[in-house]
Amino acid sequence: MNILKLQAKTRASRVKIEARDASELSAVFYGAGKTSTSIAVNAKEFGKIWKEAGESSLVTLTMPEGDLSTLIHEVQLDPVSDQPIHVDFLAIDINKEIEVKVPLEFEGVSEAVKSGLGSLVKVMYEVEIKGLPKNLPHNIKVDISLLKTLEDKITIANLVLPADVRAVNKDSDIVALVRQMQEEKEETPVDISQIEISEKRGKEAPAENEAEAEVKTETKPASRAEKK
Repeated sequence: MNILKLQAKTRASRVKIEARDASELSAVFYGAGKTSTSIAVNAKEFGKIWKEAGESSLVTLTMPEGDLSTLIHEVQLDPVSDQPIHVDFLAIDINKEIEVKVPLEFEGVSEAVKSGLGSLVKVMYEVEIKGLPKNLPHNIKVDISLLKTLEDKITIANLVLPADVRAVNKDSDIVALVRQMQEEKEETPVDISQIEISEKRGKEAPAENEAEAEVKTETKPASRAEKK
């Protein structure tokens, strides 16, 4: 197992790291019976470890008071620069199992997708696992080459987990599948000439009605007064 270590030093809880000191990052650790303690870590070194460890790999904080086993529990980002401005470390007992969520990494080629039968649907993007901190992986790979037909599905039972690590989710929970492509219906082309003819007929109709009205007026039978 790759042991990740990060230098840290305690600081007074009321003392804020000055904005000009960009090399340090404010943080805190708590949990496992430890008193909540404010610390400072090197911002650049933390960035490297965070990228490698994520929130499921063990990180050892090295301090003058002694080493502390932790997990990166929460990272607060600057809304403008998107860089970490504060970190919460969760102290843990390395001899006790814990539950964490780890991201899924999809790899491989699905024959069903490649042949055009359908499109890949990722039902899950992370999975909850349980095990000793030292055995927890940074991520779990999902081999989508198992999806050869539209009937195939990848479930939790298909995931390859490290030794002594088990999934909290049900084995039958679906991780990924292939959904059949829906054929687009072709629209019937509209005959513009027919529309123009219909419009012309609509315009000519009043004239025909007027002619009929004139004929009816001329052939109108004489009234009784005229007969006399």
